[in-house]
Amino acid sequence: MTSTATYPTISNWLDNHRDELIQKSCYIFEHPETAYKEKLSSKCLADYLETQGFQIEWNTAGIETAFTAAWTNPDIDITKIQPAGKNVSSSNEVPIIGFLAEYDALPEIGHACGHNLLGTAVCAAACALKADYESSGEPIVIRVYGCPAEEIMSGKIIMDEQNVFDDLSIAVTWHPFDRNRVSNDIWQAQDIKNYTFHGLSSHAAKAPEKGRSALDAAELMNVGVNYLREHVPGDVRMHYAYIDNGLPANVVPDITKTNYFIRSYLRSRTEDASERVDNCARGAALMTDTTVDIELVASCSEMKVNRVLTELYYDAMTQVPTPTYTPEELDFAKQITEEAGLINDGTLFSGLEPLEDEPVPIAIGTDASQVSHTVPLITLSAATMCKGTPLHHWAAAKQAGMTIGQKGMLYVARCMAEGTKLLMETPGSIEKAWELHKLTP
Repeated sequence: MTSTATYPTISNWLDNHRDELIQKSCYIFEHPETAYKEKLSSKCLADYLETQGFQIEWNTAGIETAFTAAWTNPDIDITKIQPAGKNVSSSNEVPIIGFLAEYDALPEIGHACGHNLLGTAVCAAACALKADYESSGEPIVIRVYGCPAEEIMSGKIIMDEQNVFDDLSIAVTWHPFDRNRVSNDIWQAQDIKNYTFHGLSSHAAKAPEKGRSALDAAELMNVGVNYLREHVPGDVRMHYAYIDNGLPANVVPDITKTNYFIRSYLRSRTEDASERVDNCARGAALMTDTTVDIELVASCSEMKVNRVLTELYYDAMTQVPTPTYTPEELDFAKQITEEAGLINDGTLFSGLEPLEDEPVPIAIGTDASQVSHTVPLITLSAATMCKGTPLHHWAAAKQAGMTIGQKGMLYVARCMAEGTKLLMETPGSIEKAWELHKLTP
């Protein structure tokens, strides 16, 4: 395979480092860490990048578990370069490529979103691309951003607000899914909010009339939101969970907290729904003689898809062989399909999915969407689980820790590296990506 590869330096590097990359992904899988607690996971990846010649800076955007790893050709004056593609008309233009890594897990269920694979593959792609440019001597700056707390829609938003990505030519990332494709997807615009109701505590049996129930307020708010669902556009999603419901039951609760995700494919619709959810909270507080504090935890726009990048990276993906699976892996996929009740009509895995003519709206969100409004962003997808497996599900976690997930990880690492190399070799491609970026709302 490597002898006929389009970019043999990239494919050879990945082949030669296969075992240690799998080891890194397994370590992160076995040590799942939730948002902003990813000390072992971030160090695992940063330490590896350092061994590969990247310079590491910690506390990116003031976040303890965020890092920036950077490499450039030794003869480039890093203080004078300008990012290629942004029409700065400078003789010091150099492509500055940013790879976005994630490594946080979900509470209790672990890496059911495959971020152990996501972060490792991003680092692998950056290292393989570095090997190619070391060989050629062509000027480039390669960075890997260690981005925490994606599961709570936070890390990249904070980093973007602090202009971490502003000088990039393009940004590159991927996400585990159940199929191989260019992610030609409009991920949803989101608001994440906490609602804290404050009431008056009292004995629930002896003197309930003296109390003002914060829990009643939260429940009335949720009832209002559920009635609201009929009167918002069909793409709007609103879901909630109790953070604190004021236990025990024999006391009128004086505090209750809920967490809300509010999403749609357009930022304007998300903002409208978000304000109406706020009004449900205010109305519930008025009805129960309580008060409510509204906290905006995170907010992002919908994904800005860049057709120039999707077509180029799709072309690169057509040249990379998709994974094949052993009888044991196929048996495992059949077994987990039955146990989890997955729907795949017997097709457990497939090759490269065709590139759609138009962007595809999908009913999930990511904080990477916000980065796509700052810099042209390409996102790839790879099958790290058999078809029909939903994210945030135990079946996704099972496969993220075994060879099925690892094969997808190594495959997409090569796709990201070779796609970026093709982009660099295609004259005017970065400039065209930026022209489209500026024209797209």
